[in-house]
Amino acid sequence: MTRARAIVMTAVGGPEVLEQRDIELAWPGSGHDVLVKLHAAGINPADTFFRALGTYVEGPGPIVLGHDGAGVVEAVGDKVSSVKPGDRVCFCNGGIGGTPGTYCEAAVVPASQLVHIPDDVDFRTAAAFPLVAITAWEALCERAGLSRDETALIHGGAGGTGQMAIQIARLQGARIAATVSSDAKAELVTDLGAERAIVYTREDFAEAVTEWTQAGGVDVALDNVGPEVMQKTFAAMAPYGRIVTLMGTPDDDTDLNAYNRNLTIHNVMMLTPMWFGLEGHLKRQAGIVRQLIPHLAGGEIKTSIAACYPLAKAADAHRHLEAGSMSGKIVLDIAD
Repeated sequence: MTRARAIVMTAVGGPEVLEQRDIELAWPGSGHDVLVKLHAAGINPADTFFRALGTYVEGPGPIVLGHDGAGVVEAVGDKVSSVKPGDRVCFCNGGIGGTPGTYCEAAVVPASQLVHIPDDVDFRTAAAFPLVAITAWEALCERAGLSRDETALIHGGAGGTGQMAIQIARLQGARIAATVSSDAKAELVTDLGAERAIVYTREDFAEAVTEWTQAGGVDVALDNVGPEVMQKTFAAMAPYGRIVTLMGTPDDDTDLNAYNRNLTIHNVMMLTPMWFGLEGHLKRQAGIVRQLIPHLAGGEIKTSIAACYPLAKAADAHRHLEAGSMSGKIVLDIAD
């Protein structure tokens, strides 16, 4: 075992349940495991969900939240050849209960889930990247099959996942509309590649989409807000359109638009492979990050960092995230 400083979830509740403690990490692990000294960890809305409502996996050890991490390989198992000590890596692993997450000085990660960080990508940017990249790619490319010249509606376009989805849709050659809450966020999503920014606080987004598509409706929509917004989206879809939701599926609307327009509805919950131990899907998800990170290094994809907090201030980072009205990701600084 090896000891590390971590932020531990001591109970289910508010940010105050997050406390700094020393924990034991299971290292050495299996021959396929790698010990990573973490420099940064990404914070995602799922972290606040688990803190407030409980984790998916129960275990005897301390609960350490956080899925996204970036750092330097410190040691490798005897069956690992893909990385070596000193390599800069990022990953999405842990943080759902059971395996400790990334609010920690170190992490034990299967080598197959590690992705090399290009030299010109810093640790903060790398730590903010994996979960949103996996989510947006799974939603738009793997599930919806978004293709060149199709139209896409991205809800919550200024958030971490929304920003990534806009950029991935742009890489696919799609035309993009995005909903946002302010003019400043409208400018942000336009800079990222959205053709039409819809300020939903003063526009009816369904009417705006209908006008933008000349009444044809959008081919693909990504719901990152909730059932009420998704239900209203049904009327803005083209016949045979595809909707992907990260928030769960609602009933059809009163006009039965989902049924009458022959819409295909997909759920994406990118933590499923970790929850159910689906090794093949975990490798596939790491492959998504591996495929996209050169675009991050080359500037075709950008990750916006809204705020950084030291590890010891993780509770404050959670308060910031839950306060809302934020553009981009929050990151924990762990080591220089």
